[in-house]
Amino acid sequence: MQSAIYMDGKRFNEIKFKREEDFEKVVKNNSKTLFGSQTIYFDVKNKIETKTMGGAIPDGLLFDFREKDNPEFYLVEIELEKHDFDEHIFPQIKKFFSFFKNPKSRDITIGKIFEFIKSNTKLEQEFKKFIGEKEIYKTLKDIIENSQNILLVIDENKPEFDETSETITEWAKLVKIEVLKQYTADNKIIFSLNPNFEDIAEERPTEEGRGYYSESFHFEDAEVNVIQTYNKIKKAMIKLDSEIRTNPQRYYISLRKKRNFAFIKIKKKKMHIVIMLSYRKGKQLIKNHKLTQLNEGVQDFYNGPCFKVTLDNDKNLKEILKAIETAYKLYN
Repeated sequence: MQSAIYMDGKRFNEIKFKREEDFEKVVKNNSKTLFGSQTIYFDVKNKIETKTMGGAIPDGLLFDFREKDNPEFYLVEIELEKHDFDEHIFPQIKKFFSFFKNPKSRDITIGKIFEFIKSNTKLEQEFKKFIGEKEIYKTLKDIIENSQNILLVIDENKPEFDETSETITEWAKLVKIEVLKQYTADNKIIFSLNPNFEDIAEERPTEEGRGYYSESFHFEDAEVNVIQTYNKIKKAMIKLDSEIRTNPQRYYISLRKKRNFAFIKIKKKKMHIVIMLSYRKGKQLIKNHKLTQLNEGVQDFYNGPCFKVTLDNDKNLKEILKAIETAYKLYN
């Protein structure tokens, strides 16, 4: 069923795309509008051999540089809702799972992406704008090794998405869904994107965990030092209060007693911790780690003032534990 938007006395009618190619052009031509000015999106079709990526080439590659020290990488697949999930959409996404698990395939692809960037002066300059003096190849390798995401852009949600997330680990961990709609009236265009791309990797905090997510779900691809650091944090919290428990969700593991007071996001070589304190208070407590100031929208998402800190080892862990303990006392 087509929807409409009414604005300034005008009716903007939803455009229903008949061809996937037309939908792909909308994403490519409006990527800065949809994903933000600090992102780089480009397509690599006909530029990378299909066998290089396990038999499938994504519709595009997306690099998100909003956090310069923690950029995110996405394989982008653009689909129409009318396409069959089991016969068309899932087989394509499944090949991307294999790509991320294959070091040789990743290395070859990184080389191909690097060659493509070096052959495109405008694209190379855009990367340098974000990475400065860093070497492009090494930066690409670091980003793709540390941030593995699949962004599925579609014109309408499908019930199979939630069902698959509950049964297939790779889908739950890697796939982010964006529902994109285009509306027009008098040659003017309005886009709607749900959720907002800035919130794509966030999950609204819940008070109780869902049974099909666990700590091991988050540890599957993490390196040993990351898991060890997590266990030290968990042990310290239980020592502080034996009633503190973990609350695994799709994108994070929260620490909570009566309420959530910290959210731990496990990556392959690092972890991000969102601590429920103001950024100002975090700067007072944490001197040896880089803090990220979260925008108001993200803080509202977590239901209170908060900031993010990134760890790739257990050095200077005491100050992190002190900040988490302070948040615990504030919320419990």
